[in-house]
Amino acid sequence: MENNEEEDVLQNDITTESQSQEMSTNLKYLSLGILVFQTTSLVLTMRYSRTLKEEGPRYLSSTAVVVAELLKIMACILLVYKDSKCNFRALNRVLHDEILNKPMETLKLAIPSGIYTLQNNLLYVALSNLDAATYQVTYQLKILTTALFSVSMLSKKLGIYQWLSLVILMTGVAFVQWPSDSQATTTKELSAGSQFVGLMAVLIACFSSGFAGVYFEKILKETKQSVWIRNIQLGFFGSIFGLMGVYIYDGGLISKNGFFQGYNKLTWIVVVLQALGGLVIAAVIKYADNILKGFATSLSIILSTLISYFWLQDFVPTSVFFFGAILVIAATFLYGYDPKPAGNPIKA
Repeated sequence: MENNEEEDVLQNDITTESQSQEMSTNLKYLSLGILVFQTTSLVLTMRYSRTLKEEGPRYLSSTAVVVAELLKIMACILLVYKDSKCNFRALNRVLHDEILNKPMETLKLAIPSGIYTLQNNLLYVALSNLDAATYQVTYQLKILTTALFSVSMLSKKLGIYQWLSLVILMTGVAFVQWPSDSQATTTKELSAGSQFVGLMAVLIACFSSGFAGVYFEKILKETKQSVWIRNIQLGFFGSIFGLMGVYIYDGGLISKNGFFQGYNKLTWIVVVLQALGGLVIAAVIKYADNILKGFATSLSIILSTLISYFWLQDFVPTSVFFFGAILVIAATFLYGYDPKPAGNPIKA
C-alpha cells in the first residue's frame, strides 16, 4: 500500500516537472517568435514610413521617439502593477520607494537614457537612407561594440569562439558594405537617401547601443531593482531628453504644424513596435539563451531581406551581399556558442 502511495507521489512530481519544463519551453519560443516579429516589423515599417510619398508634412522622427518612451513607461507601470498583485496602494508604494526615495539610483539612468534617445533617433536617420536588408546586417556590429565595452567596463573575458565570431562579423559587414557598380546604380534609382549618411548613422548607433547596454547591465548588477522599474526610470529621462531634442531641432515645424503632424496608422504602428522593443528583449533574456537569440536575429535578417526585395522593392541583392550576410549570421550564432566541457566518466 505504501509503495503505491510513493509511486503516485513520484508520478505526480514527474508530471509537474514535465509540465513546468513544457511551459518554460513554450515561453522561450513564444518570446523568440515575438522578438523576430517585433524586430522585422519595426525595421520594415520604419523604412516604409520614412520613404512613403504622401501629401502634407511627414511625421517627425523626434516626436515618434518621445511618444514611444511614454508608451514604454505606461507598459512598465502596468507590469509593476501586475507584480504588485493588481493593488494600487502597493504600486504607489513600490514607485515611491524605488524611484522617489532613491534619487541617486534614479539619476544613474540619465546617462544610458540619453544615449538610447540618441540611438533611437539615429535609427530613423539610418532607415531613411538605407534599405532594410543592409541596415539589418550592418546593425549587427553592435555585437562587436557590446563585446569591446564588456571587456573594458565589466572585465569580461571572451572565449576563442567569441573572438573568432567578432572577426567574422567585421568581415561580413565589410562585404555587405562593399561598393559595386550595379548596387550603386540600384541604390540611386530606388532611394533618394545617402548611403554614406545611413552608414554613419548605423555605426554611431552601434557604438551608442554597445556602451549604453553595458552601462545598463553594470547598473542592474549593482542594484536589486526590477528591470521594469529600471525601464520606467530610463523612459522618464528618455522623454525629457527627447522633448529637448524635439524643440531644439524641430521647434519651428511643431509650432507651424503641431506635435503630431503627419501621424497616421502606420506611424502609430512604428511607435508601438519601438516601445515594445526593450520589453521583448527583457523577456528573451529571461526565458531564452544566446544561441536561440542569435537564431531569432538571423531569421529577422533573412525575412527583412526577402520583404525588402519582394515587397518594398528598394533592394536588389548581389552575390557579395549574400556572402557577407551569411558571414554575419554565422558570427551571430558563433558568438552565443558556449561549448560544454566534457564530463568526467563515472567510476564504478
